[in-house]
Amino acid sequence: MSDGRFQSGGRDKCRLHMVTWNVATAEPPEDVASLMQLDVQPPTDIYVIGLQEVNATPVRFISDLLVEDSWSHVFMETLAPRGFVKVTSVRMQGLLLLVFAKQMHLPFIRNIQTTYTRTGIFGYWGNKGGVSVRFSFYGHMVCFLNCHLAAHMNYALQRVDEIEHILEKQDFDITDTPHVRDHKVVFWFGDLNFRIADHGLHFLRSSINSERLNLLWSKDQLTMMKKNEPFLQEFEEGPLNFKPTYKFNRNSDTYDTSGKKRKPAWTDRILWRIKPKTLPSEDDDDKASISTVDETEEYPLLVIQDKYTCDMSYGVSDHKPVIATFSLELKKCYDTPQVHVSPLGVWCADHDALLTYTIQEDFMSSTWDWIGLFKVGFKSASDYETFVWVREEELPEINEVIQISMDKDEIPLLGGQFVLGYYSTNMQSIIGFSANFQILESKRAVMEGLVPEDINGLK
Repeated sequence: MSDGRFQSGGRDKCRLHMVTWNVATAEPPEDVASLMQLDVQPPTDIYVIGLQEVNATPVRFISDLLVEDSWSHVFMETLAPRGFVKVTSVRMQGLLLLVFAKQMHLPFIRNIQTTYTRTGIFGYWGNKGGVSVRFSFYGHMVCFLNCHLAAHMNYALQRVDEIEHILEKQDFDITDTPHVRDHKVVFWFGDLNFRIADHGLHFLRSSINSERLNLLWSKDQLTMMKKNEPFLQEFEEGPLNFKPTYKFNRNSDTYDTSGKKRKPAWTDRILWRIKPKTLPSEDDDDKASISTVDETEEYPLLVIQDKYTCDMSYGVSDHKPVIATFSLELKKCYDTPQVHVSPLGVWCADHDALLTYTIQEDFMSSTWDWIGLFKVGFKSASDYETFVWVREEELPEINEVIQISMDKDEIPLLGGQFVLGYYSTNMQSIIGFSANFQILESKRAVMEGLVPEDINGLK
């Protein structure tokens, strides 16, 4: 989102791009650019990617704990050059949830928490269940819940029980939003595994091939279950105007031709819920949640779905990825970063460097907070070149300008474009940035052979 689209006062628009994909233990494709729709206008502000069945054999899972898993890596490598930073991620065996945001939004994404709930094989191994991320976005409480529910045609009721269990079980250490449904907006998505009931294989395929998808909607199990379950009626979904995304032969657009001949189904879904003003009664047949602005609310939030589709071009899995894009129209509760950071003077590895930071708004600061030096285009808060701890003796006063130094031996010899970021240990996020600034190339870089020496214009 350009700065022009996100002005103070009035209502601002943020563009959210969501993906859900059961990757069936496959390695990621080399190019995920079309999945991310990188050049779309208006540009995306936040990416939320939910994967299911990421390779989770014990050996592979342990190696992923030591280094970034291959799926996270490919998304970071794709998005970082576009100015996106990984906000957070949560993984439970094969379930993976990733959140990326434009750097300009990071100071306003606060109180980040993640959790997970197991439902598969008595809840032990974690092959089914839900993982979630919650945070405050410019003061609006949002939650993203990525689920993989029980498989097979006959388990529709169990799937409903599982999502109800997940919604009730998951909790957060946040006073005003301790549970998923306490958030102003909840996005529920994943391989929900609901099938198309009653119809035979021939009718399903002929309806799909003739693009008469509407003939199948009434027998979609999730649609059917919503009629009888008030808590499901609170969730909204766009029309299913794309082909069922399961089950395909790998590396093709052909539905399953194996001996099992699985019936096509819309297993992969993205829904959302606006917190109702009042809880719906048991006999209330109307929609409990409508994505409209409440004019009486001081800080309203409107959710508009712009696109709901699948990307047929990817064939590494027997599922096709589903994409939904949203415009979030909101009034910001705040627009001042909690901390201001600034480099002082010229930065170069030939001498120690100085920086200042100022607490602009009260928050639970800690002597374990730190200020990182990041190369422009960094991928996550842990992708720093070096860091310094904040002042240890005493916690700062509001608007107090605090100066600290960074050792010259920690500063990159080759220089380049960098940015300073203040990381809050209690809030688990970067809550203030400096402007981008240039670090000059050090004379030591030539002496240590990192760059060729320039003599009389010749290298």
